[in-house]
Formats: sequence, C-alpha cells, structure tokens
Amino acid sequence: MKKNFSGQIFFYYSVIFVIFTATVLVYQFQREKEFKVSQLENLLDNTTEIAYRFIEQNNLYEKGRLGQVADVVNLLPQNNTRITVIDKSGQVLFDSFVDDFEHMENHINRPEIQKAIDLGVGANIRLSATTNQEFYYFAKMYPQYFVRAALVYDVEVKGFLKTSRIFIVFIIGLFFFIGLLLTLVTVRLSFTIKKLKEFALKAGNNELAEYEIEFPDNELGVIGSQIITIYNSLKKTKDDLANEREKLFNHLDALDEAIAFFSDDKKLTLSNGRFVQIINLLAKKDVIREGKIFKIPEFDKLNKFINEKQEEPEFGKNDNLPKLVYTVSKNEKYYKVQAILFADKSFEIVITDVTRLEKRRLLKQQLTSNIAHELKTPLSSIRGYLETILDNWPIPDEKLKYFLEKAFFQSERLTTLINDVSLINNIEDAGELFELKHVDIKKVTADIYEYFQSKLEDYQIEFIDEVEPKTIIQGNESLLFSIFQNLMENSINYGGSGIKIHIRCYHQDEKYFYFSFFNSGSAIPEEHLPRLFERFYRVDKGRSRANGGTGLGLAIVKNAISLHKGRVSVKNRSKGGVEFLFSLSKI
Repeated sequence: MKKNFSGQIFFYYSVIFVIFTATVLVYQFQREKEFKVSQLENLLDNTTEIAYRFIEQNNLYEKGRLGQVADVVNLLPQNNTRITVIDKSGQVLFDSFVDDFEHMENHINRPEIQKAIDLGVGANIRLSATTNQEFYYFAKMYPQYFVRAALVYDVEVKGFLKTSRIFIVFIIGLFFFIGLLLTLVTVRLSFTIKKLKEFALKAGNNELAEYEIEFPDNELGVIGSQIITIYNSLKKTKDDLANEREKLFNHLDALDEAIAFFSDDKKLTLSNGRFVQIINLLAKKDVIREGKIFKIPEFDKLNKFINEKQEEPEFGKNDNLPKLVYTVSKNEKYYKVQAILFADKSFEIVITDVTRLEKRRLLKQQLTSNIAHELKTPLSSIRGYLETILDNWPIPDEKLKYFLEKAFFQSERLTTLINDVSLINNIEDAGELFELKHVDIKKVTADIYEYFQSKLEDYQIEFIDEVEPKTIIQGNESLLFSIFQNLMENSINYGGSGIKIHIRCYHQDEKYFYFSFFNSGSAIPEEHLPRLFERFYRVDKGRSRANGGTGLGLAIVKNAISLHKGRVSVKNRSKGGVEFLFSLSKI
C-alpha cells in the first residue's frame, strides 16, 4: 500500500533531520576538538617561546649552561610541563624530566621533530621511550636548536580535550519538538491534498477538469481552481506549439542554409536536410552519427571554440552570446561556418555555400591588383611628358604640341580604363539596377556601324550585318551596345586591314537568340583562347597598350552577356579569323 501524504512528509523529514543532525554534531565535535587542541598547542607554543627567549637573553646555549632552563620550568603554572632542548643533529642538550639527559638517545627521528623540520612546528601524542609516560609533545625549530614542550597526557589533559555534550541534548530536544509540530500540520493539509489528487488523476487521463470539484476555502483551494484554468490553457498552448513546430520543420527544410542545433554535450537535437548534405560533402565518407561531425578537419576550429567557451567560468553571465564565423574550402567550394553558443551551453551551427561570393571576392582582389598595375602606365607617361615640358621650358610649339597630344592620349586611355572598371563592377554588383526594356538588336548593330563607320573606312574593313529586324530581346540597351562595341574594337584593332566583319543571328528557340560575330583577319594562338575573357588578359601586351586597349573589353562582353542570361565562347575559324558565339535571352 502506498504511504499517505502525512506519513511520507513525516518520514522524509525524519530522514533529512537525522542526516542534518548527525552532520551538525560531527562538525561541532570536530570544530570544538580542533579549537581545544589549538588552545593546548598555543599554550605549549608560548612555553617554548618563553624557554627560547630565556636561553637567548642569558646566552645559555653559547655558555653551555642550558641546565638553568629548569628555573623557567619552576615558574610555569602547569606542574607536569616538560621542556627539552635538542640540537640540529638530534642530540638532547637539556630535559627537565631526565637528570642524565646526556645519555638519552638521539631524538632526530621523533615524529614531532620531523614535523618541525618540515613545517617549523610539530605536535604528536605518544609514549615517551625515556620516562615511559604518555605525553602531548609540541616542538618548534629555532636557528640553532629545537625547543620541545610537553604535557603529561593524563586524565586532566584528556578531559580538557574532550568536547561538550550539552549540544547533543539541545539537538535531540529540537528534533522531537519540530516532529510534533510537523505532524499537526500534515494532518491539516491531507484533506486538501486528497482533493488535488482527485483532480490530478482526472487530468492525467486527459479528462477536462470539472468545476464541480469543491476545493476548501483556503489558499490550497485557490491553487486548485487555478490549476484547472492553467491546465486548459496549457493544453491549448501545447496544440499550438505542435502546429508551430511543424511549420518550423518545413521552413528549415526549405532553406538553402544548412542549420543544426546541438545540446551542450554536442548531441544533435534538430537539423535540416541541407545540413546532412553539406556535412557529407565536407567529410571523406558518409557521416551518420553526430559524434563524427566534430571529427571533420574543417570543424577543428569550431570544435576548439565551443570547448573553450563552454569551459569559461564567466560563460552565460554576459548578455552577448559568443559567436564564431569563418570560411572553409573543399573541392573548389567555399562554405561560411557560423556558430552561436546560447546561455545553457547548447549551440547552433549554420553553414552557407558562399562559393560564388568568395570567388567574386577573390576576383575583385585580383582586379584591384591589376587596376593598380594598369594605372601606373598612363599615369607615368603623363607625368613623363609634363616633366619633359617643365624641364625644357621654353620649348618649340611643335614639340609642346607633340607632348601635349601624347599626354592627352594617355589621359583618354586612363579615362577609358576607369570607365571600363566602373562598368564591369556595376554589372557584377548592381546588375539588378540596370533598366531592362524591349530592345531591337538590329537597331543596336545599325548604331554600331554608324559609330565605327569612319574607322571601318580608314582600315578598309567590310561590315556585313545579317541581323533581321524585329530581333527583340528584353535587355539593357547600353550594355547590349557595349557588347557589340567591344567586339568591333577587338576586331578592328587586332584583325588587321582589309578584313570582313560579319554579324548574324544564326538560330533562335523559345528562350534565346543565338548570334555569331566573326572577322576574317588574324587567328589567335589556341593556348590563349581559354583565357581570352579574363580581366586584363592580353595576347600581345605591347600591341594592346599601343592601340589604347584596357584589357577589359572581352571581360565586359562576357559579364554583359551573363547579365542577359546568355553564354559566350570563342574559336578560330578554319577559313581564318576569330568567331565569337553567344546567346541572349528573349525575356
């Protein structure tokens, strides 16, 4: 049979109070004993100090008259006090209880002497080998000798060290008084507790609490009524949380980020499918158990961070949650790993695929380095021309005009470089800001011919435009013009004189127009073709700079085509010349 409430309360109280009482008694006995031992040792310490000062003041040790220490013993209030002087080798120099102390055995191995050697002072209770009496010894080490004081360990000393037992009587009386008081209280509580038990049984069987249950008109009755209300509220909240939990799971599975939550002992509590996918990409083999996740080399930094933060004594006392963000690479992919530790030492890991962003960052870093290099040439040239003018002033008008024209040419080149860099950055970083509208490619190619007509005539280049009217796409007119402008400049500058430039739309489907732009001029060595669209890449660097090229033209072409959801490639034609093939999205 189960114990009733009052019986259980009384039983638990009895067990707890007995343990508490025993603990207090043991502590009190030990404390009082240590106190009395400390008193006794202080008394003996004072005795040794008196003897030492007497010896030093009268130079008894140097004079070899240590027998006069007996005068000190006679002045002590304790009749059974024994004083012994022992040199550093253990030889007894004086003993107040032994007349022929010169024949006493060496005392260096006595326990109290050994303790004094280690700690400066030492105490011990033992039987004296010389007097055959039990003593409480206390020894103290001084620079040239030991002074040992002792009391006969008789009934008087034992009685002094014994603890008082009146505290036991007080604790036992208090125990019975509180036990009686608790019995009366538990009897009065039992009635209300029975009513609460009836409600708890109904609630446990998922039966809604009924208000027909009559609780007593007291504090516990109010508690019982509130429990009914809280129960109904919690049941509704539980159902709502179940719905929200389902939404959370669906949301996590829909995210591109890999998310996982771990307990403070690194056990996986929640994750989405993307997390499992990326973890297995980082690991050399499939990772199933959460214990293996933190053995992945790419997580060494994360593992060290979590261990260090969880072991910090001040962890959780600061409102700022510890965070870690770093990037790892695997198989030419880049992942940003983020970790957040919560106050209960559990933590969240978020892994984001930043391959595109990281490659763009590296590309920008390379671009910045290349820009700095490319700017040096025109700036150095402009400075050189101006320095020549200033150093040789005045100079003839013809030479002045020559140097100014050269400086102007370099400034134009510098302006073109800056414009090209700005354009390519805008395409990459703010492509969505370019206005898109219906553009007729035929109109763009016509504008291109008009723009380059003078150059085409100078180089005796034949321009053939086979793009049909109404070749309309959804795009940015300025960028589309830049595509054909840079392809034209490339062909004119490097194709040679007397060539043909041909533009045509050779195919279309539901989504794309496919264009061919080729010239009949010089071919490009095959080893240069794969890198032709790289920024600042030049097949013939000297010739490119002489023609005013920035090295960004074909990079702009590639990025502008990509912005229009197309692709571009280049090849040498079998009949001579270079052909660019690219597609542009209709919508």
